[in-house]
Formats: sequence, structure tokens, C-alpha cells
Amino acid sequence: MNPFTTLTAIAAPLDEANIDTNQLCPTRFNKVPRGPKYAQVLFHDLRFTAEGDEKEFLLNVEPYRSAGILVADRNFGCGSSRESAVYALYEFGIRCVIAPSFGDIFANNAGKNGLLPVVLPAPVTASLRAQLRELPGATLEVDLKAQTVTDPSGNVHHFDIHPVRKKCLLEGLDDVARTEQYKNAVEAFESAYRAERPWLYPAGG
Repeated sequence: MNPFTTLTAIAAPLDEANIDTNQLCPTRFNKVPRGPKYAQVLFHDLRFTAEGDEKEFLLNVEPYRSAGILVADRNFGCGSSRESAVYALYEFGIRCVIAPSFGDIFANNAGKNGLLPVVLPAPVTASLRAQLRELPGATLEVDLKAQTVTDPSGNVHHFDIHPVRKKCLLEGLDDVARTEQYKNAVEAFESAYRAERPWLYPAGG
């Protein structure tokens, strides 16, 4: 997993509330192997016709084709627990979503896959979206270590994050990599356990 430290990127304002995971990744794409193809999966039914032609949608127009941050409304990522919703955002190039609230499972999946969910108060996110609409192509700066978002006007907004999620994102640790940090301790425990209980481990076991 790529570490998340500081991100300065074009931010796209998405005003709709209750964006669910089926919108982010329609069900029929759930079994697509993770990779670049997921860039086309993101908001697929809102972005493309049945024939594959582009519709009028925020992420289909410049400068938002290159967006790295999404500023959304409340309850982003609600709905089913599909991890593929995070894959779709990440492969499109979105590394951070800012919203007043998130679906709990989505937020957990995001943190485990290198995507930072930032919770800011609804008036703040509304102000951010208004600034972005007035200045298409404007960037936001997200500093995970400092836990701040700097808007186009230079205002700095602080956000909270669980310390374990923060550590994993900063160091690029998924669940496997985080577990492997305890490899020496686990091996030491297993060796001591075997020595204390040899009857549980027959020769060659």
C-alpha cells in the first residue's frame, strides 16, 4: 500500500448526499480483479451510457478528470460493504474523500486501501464545495501528519483520525503488513510455547 503523507490535488465538489457503494461500484463489477480497469468502474452508470458513451457528469469534464480529492456531502459510502467501491475511487486517482460523515464500513475499507476519509463539519464541506465551484481546478492540501486541510482561500481546517488508522496510512501498512511488524514477537512466543508444551508437538510436527 502506498503511504499517504501530504496530498495537494485538484478537488472535485460533489453536492449529492447519501452516495452509496453501488453508485461508486455497480454490483456487476464487484468481481473485476483490482487494477486500472476500476478507473472506468467508478460511478459507471452515472458516467456512461449503455453503449459506453460519456454522459454529462462531474468527473467526465476537465479539470476534474484529474481530480485527486473529492469533497462530498453527508453519509458518503453508505450501503453495502463492498471493498470494490474503494478500489474504484483509488484507481481513478482519488486518494482522499472529504465529507461530513461516511458509511462506517466504507471508511474502514478506505483506510485499509490507502484512501483517506476526512470528516469535517457540514458547513465547512459546503464552503469547500462552494469555493471549488467558483474556482474550477482549484487544489486542496491535505496534510495527514498535521491532520489539516488547507482550502483555496488559505484557511486551515483540522480533522480527527484514529491514531492506528493514521499510522497505517502514513506508513503504507495494510492488514498483512501491519501483522508482519509483530513477526519476531510471534515467533518468540511460538518457540517458548513449544518448549513449555513438547507433548503437543510430536517429532516432525
